[in-house]
Amino acid sequence: MNVGLSRVAVALPRHSEPVDAILARAGRGTLERRMFAKVYGLRDSPTLARDERMEDLLALAGATALDGDSASLVLYGHTLLMAEGDLGDDFPERLLHRLGSTGSRFFGVSHVNCASVLRCVELARRFLRRPDATARDRVLVLGGDQGSVNDGARYIPGTTVSGDAAVGVVVRAGGYRYRYLAGAGARDARFHRNMRMTPEETALFGRVCADLVVDAVHRAVTAAGLTPERLDWVMPHLSNRLFWRTFSAHSGIPVDRICLDLIPERGHNFGGDALMALEHADRTGRLRPGDRCALVAIGQGAYTQAAIVEVVADDHEAGGGGGR
Repeated sequence: MNVGLSRVAVALPRHSEPVDAILARAGRGTLERRMFAKVYGLRDSPTLARDERMEDLLALAGATALDGDSASLVLYGHTLLMAEGDLGDDFPERLLHRLGSTGSRFFGVSHVNCASVLRCVELARRFLRRPDATARDRVLVLGGDQGSVNDGARYIPGTTVSGDAAVGVVVRAGGYRYRYLAGAGARDARFHRNMRMTPEETALFGRVCADLVVDAVHRAVTAAGLTPERLDWVMPHLSNRLFWRTFSAHSGIPVDRICLDLIPERGHNFGGDALMALEHADRTGRLRPGDRCALVAIGQGAYTQAAIVEVVADDHEAGGGGGR
């Protein structure tokens, strides 16, 4: 049974904050701040105002993705711990109520950091292919964390700054915008110290991640029956431009096929990056039916997840009914 993804819903706060101001508050020096701006290409980061809540962004993204339908299962991929911010212990019940899915099951997926959202997509695929699955089953995948809750968590040394944004997408059999072709993951447990890594470990992590991502993408492409040359687009983890230039050199995939448009205006937003890049490319008319896209996520730890999807015609999407 083929499964696929609906159009992606993105929910953003009203305001953004200059990355340079965030780095200054974190005590970073002038040289590093220039590196983030000039080499990494980071300019602004979405930031919740005092009267905005992360829960509201997640509810909006989820409701928009469902488009009046309900979900059999809700999977929330997150990087930060649930105790942080304003979510709290009863968050799943509150969110299901707001989504009109009070009878649904809800699971958080974490501890693979920013790979969590694409890992949720893979778990959703497995759920929909279980023996007792029905054609009406829907899995709502949500992603989003409040980076601004703590500047220390928001700044990732030598890599990026994380913002506040939420994404939602429905994984389903039929009536989808993006056919799921294959996926693959990779990990390297040497970097389990995460944000407590030494400068030497952090430098090695950056070099190893490029190889991990190339490996995950190549295995996903092979599982989809393709070759890297037949990929039309890469929808990346929006950490910084330098990393993806390195990835291009290692993988042979040209930089102009990697959708980096959002890095200056939105930057890194935890596990939602690849889905946000996909939504942006589709909304701005870049995608055509038949295009094959690699969605890529990288988590501290080190974890990577890749998914290969194929854009289908709008009439196929409309034919499934019950959601965008």
